[in-house]
Amino acid sequence: MTISATQWGSPTATRRALLIHGITMSSNSWEGLAQLLVAEGFFVVAPNLLAHGWRQGNTDYRISAFAEDLRSYFVMDMSYDVIIGHSFGGSVALCLLPFLPKQQETTVILLDPGLEFTEERGGINSNLFLKEMANVKTVDVHMVKNPAWSRRDCVLRTLGFFMCNRSAVEVFRQNNPWSLNGLLKKIPPHVKVTVLVSDPNFSVGICDLEHIPRDVERLNVRALTGIGHWIQYECPNAIMDAIPLPRAKL
Repeated sequence: MTISATQWGSPTATRRALLIHGITMSSNSWEGLAQLLVAEGFFVVAPNLLAHGWRQGNTDYRISAFAEDLRSYFVMDMSYDVIIGHSFGGSVALCLLPFLPKQQETTVILLDPGLEFTEERGGINSNLFLKEMANVKTVDVHMVKNPAWSRRDCVLRTLGFFMCNRSAVEVFRQNNPWSLNGLLKKIPPHVKVTVLVSDPNFSVGICDLEHIPRDVERLNVRALTGIGHWIQYECPNAIMDAIPLPRAKL
């Protein structure tokens, strides 16, 4: 296992957060949200996934392999108060649920995660990945297409592509069909999960509300009106609102 990550805050902080990025992104793409967490007293760790952030890939691109690769962040009884995964990172976070330390109450927040894709959709995602890798959009193009993003966000989005290995396309090929919603029916008793979904009317998100099981204990779901797939860039306050924070004494 290779440790490749970005960190923010003090390692001696009393609270810890683990942030898991999506396809064609990197650990430093969490800069904005990480700074908000540090201001609330967190030490923040964001790993680079396999084949991302200049990391080499391997031959196994099953989602479970990505989760296994992150097990090194839980050695020596390491635990996290909050785990946040965006898009594919949300899928990886789901696969980590069975391995989370039982002695630690953990809040898991999934940002527009990929839960269900048909084989046809998997093929479309694969082709889109290759097209975007071959023609990486400039920072200025991202700024025009995403007026809610800061320039920093646009820079990090572009940088993520350049730091991504083309072999990551195997994610779509080796997990096809793609079905993870069953994991939301097996949330451990020491874990609470919140799923934040982009506005269904925007047709830009990847998480379909119909794929999220109903009436599951310790599972909260919220659709964000007017917000697209990139929730951490467009509405970070919605993420912070889902994190249990110490209340001031009256």
